[in-house]
Amino acid sequence: MTTADDSSSRNGNDVDAGADVLGVVGVGYVGLTTGACLAALGHRVVCGDIDAERIERLRAGVIPIVEEGLAPLVAEGIASGRLTFVVGAAEVARQASIVFLCVPTPQDDDGSADLSYVQAAAAEIAPVLAAGSVVVNKSTVPVGSTHVVSAVLRRGDVAVVSNPEFLREGTAVHDFLHPDRVVVGSADRAAAHRVADLYQSLDTRVLVTDAASAETIKYAANGFLAMKISFVNAVAAMCEAVGADVADVVEGIGSDHRIGREFLRPGPGWGGSCFPKDSRALVHVASSHGYDFALMRGVIDVNEEQRERMVRKVCVAAGADDLHGVTVAVLGLTFKAGTDDLRDSPALAVIGELVGIGAAVRGYDPTCVGELSPGRARDLVHVERCASAVEAARDADVVVIATEWPEFSGVDIAAVAAAMRGRALVDMRNLLDPSAVRAAGLTYDGVGRS
Repeated sequence: MTTADDSSSRNGNDVDAGADVLGVVGVGYVGLTTGACLAALGHRVVCGDIDAERIERLRAGVIPIVEEGLAPLVAEGIASGRLTFVVGAAEVARQASIVFLCVPTPQDDDGSADLSYVQAAAAEIAPVLAAGSVVVNKSTVPVGSTHVVSAVLRRGDVAVVSNPEFLREGTAVHDFLHPDRVVVGSADRAAAHRVADLYQSLDTRVLVTDAASAETIKYAANGFLAMKISFVNAVAAMCEAVGADVADVVEGIGSDHRIGREFLRPGPGWGGSCFPKDSRALVHVASSHGYDFALMRGVIDVNEEQRERMVRKVCVAAGADDLHGVTVAVLGLTFKAGTDDLRDSPALAVIGELVGIGAAVRGYDPTCVGELSPGRARDLVHVERCASAVEAARDADVVVIATEWPEFSGVDIAAVAAAMRGRALVDMRNLLDPSAVRAAGLTYDGVGRS
């Protein structure tokens, strides 16, 4: 066990789950991963959601998201009896003594978090929580949210704890079971240690601190990672200006152990459900407390500029600023590989700009083939969806690689070239060998290299 200024490691014997039944409210990306992984650690877990149809599918082992390793973990939890699914937050609270809130926290235009889902969940569970229960904020919430939940609960016999998640989409199961650290924060140290003990079988550092520090750690970590991506994208722009190769530059700076290679891959900018929201939240929280977080505002600005630079690359490749009559094939639509998440996808942001200046867009993504949910279909309303990369390239004037799916690095570039009408390829992820692209008769433009 650790304190805010002390750390230790836990090593893995089997967990004695004890008397605590764990509850998870919300079975989205964070909630479902949290529930399945806690069950895998030996705990009994009850997951609940207001969407009865989703609960029925989960009971049948049908996983609603693309996440490596999650489906077998859920199946194992159901088969063992450690993982069950119920409808409604109140039913979770009736069965559980530690309840994790994993509900959405959408962002308003000013960067503030909408806590209405958190407050609604807290209000629903408040009357049925047993005395001595613990409510855990697992959703990404602003500093002070434990007080908000406590005010809604109005239960002096129930503690509120912050336990932020640090899961990367596409590797969430691995990240949960092999974390760099576990962070737990609360004014009630006994409750904080009770939550920390749930992770005792993991070989990792456990940091127990106050709630405000735990909530700040989450935002600051994602803000720093977003800053690294924006930094390398700015460096890539400089490389293009001076004729340097960003791959060599990244190798040189990433070899410094103080910097490291992680998150130093240039591309079309960061997106997804976390970085955009958390970076804006950092700016908002700082501003609301009298501090102008100019550095983070710059990080956000660079990210927006990077998307605009990608649009300009396509225009240059097409030889025109007005793209009426131009067909662009976009390979990759999700915000990154390994997930089906389209939220704040740089690929979709670029597509929106291209369509706005007249382009027709054909797209392919391995997670966007076949029938889609209404929401996903709306996200892709401007895209003519195709069943393969070569099909998307058919009669295209420009081919764009927008997401780093492994299949694109091994794509049959000769077949792509043969299908195209034009001769230009824009590699926004630096996946391909420029010489191989040119050998197929295409021009090549990457990010920070040519």
